[in-house]
Amino acid sequence: MSQNQLDQLKNFTVVVADTGDFESMKSYQPQDATTNPSLILQAAEKAEYRPIVEKAVAEFANSELTGEAKLAAILDRILILFGLEILHIVPGRVSTEVDARLSFDTAATVAKARELIAAYEKEGFSRERILIKIASTWEGIKAAEMLEKEGIRCNLTLLFSFAQAVACAEAGVQLISPFVGRILDWHKANTGKDYLGDEDPGVISVKAIYNYYKKHGYKTEVMGASFRNIGEIQALAGCDLLTISPSLLQQLQASSEPLARRLDPAEAALAGAEKITLNESAFRFLYNEDAMAVEKTADGIRKFSADIVKLEKLVASMM
Repeated sequence: MSQNQLDQLKNFTVVVADTGDFESMKSYQPQDATTNPSLILQAAEKAEYRPIVEKAVAEFANSELTGEAKLAAILDRILILFGLEILHIVPGRVSTEVDARLSFDTAATVAKARELIAAYEKEGFSRERILIKIASTWEGIKAAEMLEKEGIRCNLTLLFSFAQAVACAEAGVQLISPFVGRILDWHKANTGKDYLGDEDPGVISVKAIYNYYKKHGYKTEVMGASFRNIGEIQALAGCDLLTISPSLLQQLQASSEPLARRLDPAEAALAGAEKITLNESAFRFLYNEDAMAVEKTADGIRKFSADIVKLEKLVASMM
């Protein structure tokens, strides 16, 4: 019996579930799972996940904390409780995101990451199974560089440009999440054209990053994210990891067409660009030259921040 495309993909790419929905994870048996504020908010608003939010609120019912400090502690606890549930489902790692409102504060990002790791370790899970998600701002990348030296592994998210990818590799971060679909969205909106497969600007971006990393021996893992269609996934088959929404996992599972490996480390090592080094000023200039990256990073931070505020209001209504 021939393998479906999801099983074929698992032969050469680590498949990650991009969801806060536990049942979806159980269905598709990914290696890892990622969450973000928007996914946690979507899950928290569902009746079946409301007990997790209620549990977090109840744990702080008699706390000495008050006001914003109490609300922040409950929000962190919600993230941890979702993460703990996921860790019991997937055999690999879970990504838990630092508050997007800290995206331009290196010290605060480092402090929050340490708090999240300590909370997981208190529950008996080693830091090797946790990835701390941080936005790929210069401040976020510098925070990740510090955290990696402490053995706290990081997933640099909201990544749209080659400059961000180079800086992350030089900082020694564990993993990056280039947002394929959002790159496509920007180009479609700005050109009025549609793009398929290898012509997809998001696919082209991830291939360039993957090739560069392999050519220059960087250990940073590349995890394509934010897909709009399975054509993007098929075009990036062979990437280190791909984090995929339940609807696209379902489409892959429903197809038994052959799936060819498209990215290969040996071939990539021959194709990558020449090595560059970026200090802060060089990074900021190269990043600023990419209008799409500047717009989409800022937009992503705003949207994640807005969803955190919505989650805060949901929690406040239950306190």
